[in-house]
Amino acid sequence: MALASSMVPIGTPAPDFTLPAIDGGKVSLETFAGEPVLAVVFLSNHCPYVRRIEQALGAVTAELSPRGLATVAICSNDTGNYPDDDAAHLRDQVRRAGFRFPYLVDETQQVARAYQAACTPDLFLYDADRRLAYRGRFDAATPGNQEPSDGAALRAAFEQVLAARPVPEPHVPSVGCGIKWRHGGAPGGWLTAPR
Repeated sequence: MALASSMVPIGTPAPDFTLPAIDGGKVSLETFAGEPVLAVVFLSNHCPYVRRIEQALGAVTAELSPRGLATVAICSNDTGNYPDDDAAHLRDQVRRAGFRFPYLVDETQQVARAYQAACTPDLFLYDADRRLAYRGRFDAATPGNQEPSDGAALRAAFEQVLAARPVPEPHVPSVGCGIKWRHGGAPGGWLTAPR
């Protein structure tokens, strides 16, 4: 079932994390200290909503990186029931999509809970003080439409955050596959079907 972003309040601090990367080592929020803008994107390999935008996500984040956009992806899905989202398959996705950013595995799902991530993709954009400046969709492309996947929403939000200006509301929620919670235990309160 498709779910929409929880739309965490603007200004919320980025929750701390330290997680293993699919290519070895650990990555934390502190890894990105000094970067003016940080995108934290919850992704998965199997979800058609992610597959629809993944190549554009790889291209747009690489394009904006020299201008100050740091990006980190996190997969929080239960790989016991969804083995296509394990580290080996995420490495395949990195090659397929051209990702140049760290891809982390949130096996305990505690980071997804801390961020109130609801779906894949779910995008959170933070300013230099690591306060939430934008949350919502990457662009208007979904598996059921012919909209171009060009990262228009992320691009527009990035320009505002880089200039230390608020990103004008309304922010359109991301829609995607619900995060696959372990033991069927979805957290309460913030998971909503798309409008």
